[in-house]
Amino acid sequence: MSNPPVQYPVQAPIPPRRPRRSFSGPFILILVGVVFLLGNMHLISWMRLGTLFARYWPALLILWGVLKVVEYQQAQREGAPVRGIGAGGVMLVVAIVFFGLIATQAERAREHWPNIRDHFNIDDGDLDNIFGETYNFNDRLEQEIPPAVTSLRVSDDHGAVHVSATDDKKITVVIRKRVGADNQTDADKYNQQTRPTITLAGNVMILDAATHGATHAGGDHPVQTDLDISIPRKMELHITGRRGDVSVTGRNGDVEIASQHGEASVEEVTGNLKLNLEKSSARIEQITGDVHINGHLNEVTVSDVKGAVQLEGEFGESVKLSRISRSVTFKSTRTDMEFSRIDGQLDLDSDDLHADQVAGPVHLTTRSKQIRLEDVSGDVRVQNENGGVEISMRSLGNVQIDNRNGDINLSVPDKAGFRVDARTRDGEIESDFPELKIENNDKEAKASGSVGNPTSHIVLNNEHNGIEIRRISTRAGLAPLAPPAPPAKPGRNLPPPKAKVEPTEN
Repeated sequence: MSNPPVQYPVQAPIPPRRPRRSFSGPFILILVGVVFLLGNMHLISWMRLGTLFARYWPALLILWGVLKVVEYQQAQREGAPVRGIGAGGVMLVVAIVFFGLIATQAERAREHWPNIRDHFNIDDGDLDNIFGETYNFNDRLEQEIPPAVTSLRVSDDHGAVHVSATDDKKITVVIRKRVGADNQTDADKYNQQTRPTITLAGNVMILDAATHGATHAGGDHPVQTDLDISIPRKMELHITGRRGDVSVTGRNGDVEIASQHGEASVEEVTGNLKLNLEKSSARIEQITGDVHINGHLNEVTVSDVKGAVQLEGEFGESVKLSRISRSVTFKSTRTDMEFSRIDGQLDLDSDDLHADQVAGPVHLTTRSKQIRLEDVSGDVRVQNENGGVEISMRSLGNVQIDNRNGDINLSVPDKAGFRVDARTRDGEIESDFPELKIENNDKEAKASGSVGNPTSHIVLNNEHNGIEIRRISTRAGLAPLAPPAPPAKPGRNLPPPKAKVEPTEN
């Protein structure tokens, strides 16, 4: 009889060892909690926290990676399974990278905010202090002016400057300041670091608004300082600003202003005025000396100037000139014009140029404008294209008009004597003077001849549009304009126009 089979006891399977729980998540959570606690306790500013995170957020990824390596090595030593990254780890990495990149771009935008603001001409208001509050401070400076001091120089990078006249022999400065900070304590500190100062350098007094800001570990805090300045009327004045309006009234000396992103307003100045402006506007009134305006401007208004006016640069929206007693010079990439004086008004914008009561010699070169000049006296030379030209002469001199793609309409006094040479292509010529011989053909029209005693010469050239020569009656009771002032630059008188100027080809 065979022996029964041996029965071996069945051993229960050994359960697999569970991987250790990762401590990288709790560690980073503790770290973030400590940081937020420091912020709530005002031991470190929120702006500073934002700056640190924007600059050093990749260190969190490095720290998380180091923790995962430590966990891996510990699991290997214990023979425990290695825990993978998991969905939570992936989400943590994605969150750190996402918010880190946003913080980095925000920090770069904050660092370059002054340049961005200046480029787009943004009114900053409270935007300068995106990460904090705005605190206001008032102050006052007063100082006697030594007899040897004849000039004041003002520097204010951020803030408005207003200068008025006083009978006292001292300078008085009323200061209104706005400071961006996280709390009142910081604002007080930054206010002390940016107090305006008055210093002397020879015969020059220097007022510095110190608006460059208070530098600290977290960056530059914005400071805006408005200055109301009272000084004797006879002091010369030089103002340098970067952002803010500038106004000056009541000066018996030269005034010079260099500013950006604001409006410059100057009136009642007995002396010369020089403006160098960028992305600004200007309003000038009652100046007895010369006015020179240079730069890139939006709007310009100049009136009641007894000296010469010179404008050079780019002018975006409109230019208005009125009652300029001496020569007017205007130069831009699109328009070049000169007048001996303006007794009426001139309006110039991107599409139109209108002036009345102007004295020649008149020199005007432009394009793509509708030109209308009324009550003009003296010599006239106009070049234009892609726009009409309409000129009404009050006192006839030598006239030459060259135009393209626009009508020419010239009105002359009925008692004037002149000689005409006119030609147009693809247009017709009309005249109120039967003395002129007109030939209107299919492709070209010509007019020539003399009227009365020909003391003036009129040359008109046009392409693709017509020419009209009209007679106007001398208005009763209208006094003639005074003779034009001698030109400021010798040799700038316009020569008599050439008898025949062929039109240019397409």
